[in-house]
Amino acid sequence: MTDSEEIFDITIIGGGPIGMFAAFYAGMRNAKTKMIESLPVLGGQVALLYPEKTLYDVGGYAGVTGKELVHQLTAQMQHFDQTICLEEEVTHIQKLDDHLFELTTSKGIHYSKTIVIATGQGSFNPRKLTVPDADNYEDNNLHYIVKQIEQYRDKTVVICGGGDTAVDWALTLESVAKKVYLVHRRDRFRAHEGSVEMLKSSSIELLTPFVPHELMGEGNSLSSVIFKETRGNKLKKIDLDYFIVNYGFVSKLGPVKQWGLDLDRTDIIVNSKMETSIDGIYAAGDSITFDGKIKLIATGFGEAPTAVNHAVHSIHPKEHAQPIQSTKLSFEE
Repeated sequence: MTDSEEIFDITIIGGGPIGMFAAFYAGMRNAKTKMIESLPVLGGQVALLYPEKTLYDVGGYAGVTGKELVHQLTAQMQHFDQTICLEEEVTHIQKLDDHLFELTTSKGIHYSKTIVIATGQGSFNPRKLTVPDADNYEDNNLHYIVKQIEQYRDKTVVICGGGDTAVDWALTLESVAKKVYLVHRRDRFRAHEGSVEMLKSSSIELLTPFVPHELMGEGNSLSSVIFKETRGNKLKKIDLDYFIVNYGFVSKLGPVKQWGLDLDRTDIIVNSKMETSIDGIYAAGDSITFDGKIKLIATGFGEAPTAVNHAVHSIHPKEHAQPIQSTKLSFEE
């Protein structure tokens, strides 16, 4: 490597809730921190699959939606100036002779003194539309992930899907968009019963059982979709501004299994310090296993600072692994 390459104290792989809390806590320990996340948004599975669902097993909340939890974690991270790399997947990790790690990603090379893996159940990739020419519109108004709600304001939005994510986004956008359609290939929705009841009493126009049949547009701008009856020949054309496809996500371990870590099936084996089999690499959350491991967000929130504190101690052996309490700190508003 060259002297011009920036070196970080801790690089966190994974931008879900556990990775986000690890990034915050790394800031608490004054560690120069980078986060690398393969998705275009932070929040992981919670943000993608449960934005409007209430979580009841997060400490300090009587109940909190996935969207609100990610919002709070984002605000917590913003106490510090971390480097966030989105839409970037780590493909290879190499430990260099100078006790640094070289991380190769889909976009470049990164250097770090230590690594914290918080990839959860693996990388999440959306199930994409298989209709011809769909990829032509993916960079414009065919979306698989909702990033910014305001871009849909006063627009006609068509959503495809029958699970919690599709129904949740339809309900969320009802008060934002000019018109919302929800199209599903079955007459019955798989979403939570309470959400389905809200859907039925909303202004959202339902189209079932139909599937996308043909996409129409100019250049990379999609203007309308022709839907076909699932078990019939009836067609319906809907003009739109945005087309959101929520067919779920595919989880995969990805390149983690090639990083030389000791694994138990797909889980990374760690000790009580959250150390992996490679000195300098730590892990936390649903991606790990140890004797008595419980896979919950609540337990992951405890494993993240454990990993960070021991990572900091490995960089600065004279510093205590046990940090001072946050009550002795203050943040400027």
